[in-house]
Amino acid sequence: MNLCASHTTKSLLLLAAFALSGLGVMRQAQAQTYPSKPIRMVVPYAAGGNADITARLIAKKMSDSMGVPILVDNKGGANGMIGTDIVAKAPADGYTLLMDASGPLVINPGLYAKVPYDTLKDFIPISQILTYQYVLVVPTGSPITNLPVLVAKAKAEPGKLSYGSTGIGGGGHLAGELLALMTGTQLTHVPYKGSAPALADLLGGHLAFTYDTVITSVPQIEANQLLPFAVSGPTRAKSLPQVPTMQELGYKGFDITQFVGLLAPARTDPAIITRLHQEAVKAVKSAEVVQRLGVEGGNELVGSSPAEFSAKIQRELLLYEKLVKDANIKPQ
Repeated sequence: MNLCASHTTKSLLLLAAFALSGLGVMRQAQAQTYPSKPIRMVVPYAAGGNADITARLIAKKMSDSMGVPILVDNKGGANGMIGTDIVAKAPADGYTLLMDASGPLVINPGLYAKVPYDTLKDFIPISQILTYQYVLVVPTGSPITNLPVLVAKAKAEPGKLSYGSTGIGGGGHLAGELLALMTGTQLTHVPYKGSAPALADLLGGHLAFTYDTVITSVPQIEANQLLPFAVSGPTRAKSLPQVPTMQELGYKGFDITQFVGLLAPARTDPAIITRLHQEAVKAVKSAEVVQRLGVEGGNELVGSSPAEFSAKIQRELLLYEKLVKDANIKPQ
């Protein structure tokens, strides 16, 4: 009986080894022939936003280079969590990709009690495509003429100064909360459904200031309708080189930026990830992308490696989890 059992065990082990070997050969063959059919690129937002515009341009460039259609699929809702979760649960075969922004990946996990996916376990980062930042602006002619005046007024009148943003947990909101924490002031946040209504209320005198995306504010700054005080990232914005960073004005460690990047479901074959990374970086460096997303769009193009993008995601998960907790931010 022992000999028979031993023989059976060896046979099962051999069968398992053959199965694993066959699976490895199959995966290798799939990677070598990849891509052989259209690729779906999910954007967890409605059409027209920064992530969507980025996805459509990068998808076109990658499609032209790879020889297969790459179809952008907008799956908005739940602050980006619906579309992000779709990709988390998709087959890991390289034919469903995610073009996502900071919110669903590194902010929502600290903001919501339940998130249907695990950012670190359910995805493989391919490349960070770009970074964008925010600029603190007031209406031209405001009695608040610089950042020290704003802070002094906020200290003198706790809760009286209101600022707008595109929503709870957005970059503009987080920048305002970080400013309040760093200055020991109390500011009143007013969430809007987009930049346009927030800027309209700012220009109409209903808000004291706002942190808006650089690209959205530049036209009003150039038209002398808005006065910029500082940008929220660690370096000056190329489209606003005259505007200092918050760190230059003495707020050490002030760094609120947002990214847009390309990811795949976990367990996607490394050879496929390598191919997608190469194609994404090639797209980022193309003249059309540099012009439209960089020069015209006011974004900082990146094209990072999977390891670099992964490290950034891990850092920002911790950063935003702490900021949400320290500022006691609650979702709507």
